[in-house]
Amino acid sequence: MTNAIPLEAVLMVAAALFCIGLFGALARRNMVSVLMGVELMLNAVNINLVAFWRYLEPGFVVGQTFAIFIITVAAAEAAVGLAMIIAIYRTWLTSNVDNVASMKG
Repeated sequence: MTNAIPLEAVLMVAAALFCIGLFGALARRNMVSVLMGVELMLNAVNINLVAFWRYLEPGFVVGQTFAIFIITVAAAEAAVGLAMIIAIYRTWLTSNVDNVASMKG
C-alpha cells in the first residue's frame, strides 16, 4: 500500500502543533489558555503516535492503543483542570496565573 502523505510531512505538522501548544502554555496568563495549550501538545503527541503506527507497523494496534490511552488521559486532565480553575476562580475571583501565584500564603 502506498502512502499519499510522507511521514516527514505528518511529523512537521505534529511538531508545529506541539510548538503552538507549548507557546500557548508558556506565554498565556489565563488558566484556560494554558490548559488549551497543554491539550494541543497532547494532540500533537497523538498525531505522532498514529503516524508512526501507520508508517512503521500497520499490522499491530500498539499506536492506536497508545493514542486512545492519551485521549483518555487528556479528557481526565481537562476535567480535573477545569474543576481546579473553577475552584480557584471561586476563591480568588481571578483566572490569571500571576495573581494566583502571588497569593500563596
